[in-house]
Amino acid sequence: MAGQQVDCALDLMRRLPPQDIDKNLSDLIDLVPHLVDELLSSIDQPLKVAKDIKKNKDYLLCDYNRDGDSYRSPWSNEFFPPIEDGNVPSDRMRKLEEQANDAFDVYREQYFDGGISSCYFWDEEHGGFSGAILIKKTGDLKNKFRSSWDSIHVIEVHEKGAGRNAHYKLISTVMLWLQNTRTGSGQMDLGGSLSRQVEKDLPVTNDMFSHIVNIGGMVEKMENNIRGVLETVYFGRTLTVLNDVRSLVDLESKKQHDKLSQGIANAIKNKERTSTN
Repeated sequence: MAGQQVDCALDLMRRLPPQDIDKNLSDLIDLVPHLVDELLSSIDQPLKVAKDIKKNKDYLLCDYNRDGDSYRSPWSNEFFPPIEDGNVPSDRMRKLEEQANDAFDVYREQYFDGGISSCYFWDEEHGGFSGAILIKKTGDLKNKFRSSWDSIHVIEVHEKGAGRNAHYKLISTVMLWLQNTRTGSGQMDLGGSLSRQVEKDLPVTNDMFSHIVNIGGMVEKMENNIRGVLETVYFGRTLTVLNDVRSLVDLESKKQHDKLSQGIANAIKNKERTSTN
């Protein structure tokens, strides 16, 4: 019964606007409080932003950098609010984390022309390591057009073949929403989320930066694929629906156009019949 409730809850959340996911998730937990752990671990939420007061840089919050009520900054490796004995990565993972943040900071600037990115890495208990690459970009055009892009990439890496190859498993989720509140066109909300998964075996060298190169290539390709699907599914289909239900030509002009088209078609048919006879 609990499994069926979780499936129904996840199916419901996929159909609700991503910009309201915090409120909808809270309401859902109030309805089925015994599923709180399953829902919080299964439902991706829009990324929140905090400031690293030591480095004066923004960073993104998620479960992967949380310890209690504090969140670790990838820039200073310190928790805010400060706590004692917070869970920090090993020296090897911290070095990889620093390299990833520098690399994806450049990637974010080139692809998104702004926004915020954060990367977190940690060792796995049974060997290998995992990481999370987070990117957030918001827009607000004079309070008339608002938008948000949240991408969450979770990567699992298992080295094999004496460390000369590695198996990568990438799970990516993108949440996108747009809101238009211009007076002339009225209010329109458009949003949705998409998740994809891919696995690859790629060569590595003794340098840990080769993992960043491999992960970066997979993330870049995945985001391009998801961006293409979102453009086709959400924007393409919405444009088709709008064109079908809303015309820029008034009804009288459309009737005249249809009458003219019908007249031309009849004239062509009559000419063909005359030529045949």
